[in-house]
Amino acid sequence: MSPGNAELRFFQDRGPETTEMTWMMTLAATADPSGSLSSHFTTIDWVVLVGYLLLVSVIGVKLAGKQENMEDFFRGGGKLPWYAVSASMIATAISAVTFVGVPAIAFAGDMTYLQLGIIAGLLSRVFVAWILIPAYYQKRIYSPYDYMGNQLGSGARGVTTGLFTLGGLLGQSARVYLTALVLTLVMAGPLDWIQGYTGLSPLASAIIIIGIIAVLWTMLGGIATVVWTDAMLFVVFVAGGLAALWVILSALPDGFAQFRAVGTEFEKFKLFDMDKAVDLTTPYTLTAAGFAVVVGNIGAYGTDQLMAQRLFTCKSKGNAQLAILTSYAAEAVAALMLLVGVGLFVFYHVFPEKLAGEAALLAAKENDKIFPIFILQQMPVGVTGLVIAGIFAAAISSLTSILAALAQTTVSAVYLPVRARKLGLTKDQEHEAITGDPAEAKRVVTVSRWLIVFWGLALCLAAFVVNSFKEATGVPILDLALGLASYIIGGLLAAFLLAWLPIKVNGRGLVWGAPISVMAVFALRFHEPWAYWACGGAMGLLLVTWVIAAAGTLDARLRNMRLLKTGWLVVGIAVVMSITYRGYFHHYDEKTGAVLIEYPQIKEEATGKPIRDLDASPVYYLHPITKEPLTDEVGDKIVNEKKGPFLLDKSAGAPKKIPIAWPWYAPVGAVMAFVFGYLLAEPKRDEAPA
Repeated sequence: MSPGNAELRFFQDRGPETTEMTWMMTLAATADPSGSLSSHFTTIDWVVLVGYLLLVSVIGVKLAGKQENMEDFFRGGGKLPWYAVSASMIATAISAVTFVGVPAIAFAGDMTYLQLGIIAGLLSRVFVAWILIPAYYQKRIYSPYDYMGNQLGSGARGVTTGLFTLGGLLGQSARVYLTALVLTLVMAGPLDWIQGYTGLSPLASAIIIIGIIAVLWTMLGGIATVVWTDAMLFVVFVAGGLAALWVILSALPDGFAQFRAVGTEFEKFKLFDMDKAVDLTTPYTLTAAGFAVVVGNIGAYGTDQLMAQRLFTCKSKGNAQLAILTSYAAEAVAALMLLVGVGLFVFYHVFPEKLAGEAALLAAKENDKIFPIFILQQMPVGVTGLVIAGIFAAAISSLTSILAALAQTTVSAVYLPVRARKLGLTKDQEHEAITGDPAEAKRVVTVSRWLIVFWGLALCLAAFVVNSFKEATGVPILDLALGLASYIIGGLLAAFLLAWLPIKVNGRGLVWGAPISVMAVFALRFHEPWAYWACGGAMGLLLVTWVIAAAGTLDARLRNMRLLKTGWLVVGIAVVMSITYRGYFHHYDEKTGAVLIEYPQIKEEATGKPIRDLDASPVYYLHPITKEPLTDEVGDKIVNEKKGPFLLDKSAGAPKKIPIAWPWYAPVGAVMAFVFGYLLAEPKRDEAPA
């Protein structure tokens, strides 16, 4: 299962004009009759939440032991048990937004989301276990990028580390932002209390709290603490999901029988959709599950340091293989949360009156809010604290993992080479120095801890930037940022294949193939005129840089070889531009088969807002279950301001463009990076001068 999927859906229909704080205050007001979330989040809930965090902190640090060198800090001494590593991988794959967003998928639709995990999750883990892990365990390394650097040269390690850092920083900062929004939703009362004493907004408080706890956990014990705390977080995920399902089943008059009957009647348990098995514009299909997501998951579990770092902490190659294979249990967690979503639908189908007022309006605006609404209104005292602890656990898990990964790759790619040059050491002597000299080993651990602080601050600041950018522009930057893994995974997987296959080329081609890969994925997603200029500008800059670098080569033979390869680079650029111009599908009318034409909205010059068509019937918000129009306090129907009717410019229509679904980004990126990484590379024996 690809972990970022549900997150891409979260908040995606939200309009830039609507403020988050208004929605949070509204939901808080509907949590109980008194209108206060704090009265629902009782002292017992606080004891459960705080007690859980303290317990996990103490046990995690104690189990991690002392961190005396880089081996201890980033590999856990190579002695962590497979079951803890497996649970840690599962916990990292489930983020807070996934914990909240996956139930909404089944609530609004069915369980076809799970087919991605059932099929692709198994096939990808088998590939990682039998191909990637044996290659990694040939030498003592700390990341997949060390392996790629050893096989292809320092250029490959640099470009793969750069890809991971870019993806980790942007993707995870957006996840921190989204996670903070979830926490401000379910903990509105406590965060409002903090705002009263500190003046910090609930969003700022949530980001800071998440960042502080994650940094402390990661600093105290390195990857060992991350693994052990994640393993305990996994237990809380399952407990929270089971608690929610138990509350739902207990509330139904006929219990499980009613749950099954209503769910079956409305086809909520449908797992495979054969009608869309080969639809490239739909993410949850058999074709995507059997191929596209397999490629993406191989890259995510085997070449992305966020997940792969755990594989290097096991006692042996066999233990690492066992850990990755048993992490297939993550799909059981996804299935549990989908069942919670079905339960939510059944609960509100039986008791539609329990979803009323502002809560019903929030759910009508975004079905992703349905689980938080249920938590705040229906969960009993104490259990609320447990479920919120599960959400908090999911948030911290994702952040501790990326902090450890970013710190390790920065140490390996930047600090150690710089330190080795300062000490006059060769590359072969570098590892001896940091492991053999106690003082130098301690220095590396200290630097690593400060890097965790640095990256923690960077991620939190980037989360604020994401929020500010979204509010200022309304551009769906969150979809782009959270889907960034799909942009870089293809390049990372291609780098491994170039290093692993017996094709005997260096990594120079990958330096140029990786940008082509990233832009190819970008071209798959965006097909507007501004995207043509973006792709053209990026590819033009890449071509100019290539020509300058090739012409500046001192060795005449290499200079001629590189200039001749310019043709292959031009081919890659042409492919990227072709994708952004033509790499999409049209939307067809189901009755006539004609291509649907979209017309732009006419907007006011002063405000830039679309003008409503006052002669047409308005669109109202409907109750998520009964489908009746929702009314305000005076009985008037509530108009959906986001949907038509608006005045349209009938003179400027164009066919609607449907981009290829996100699971296909990784395969396309991998093919582009591998093909042009190979065509633009040079034989290994040619250690080319600059």
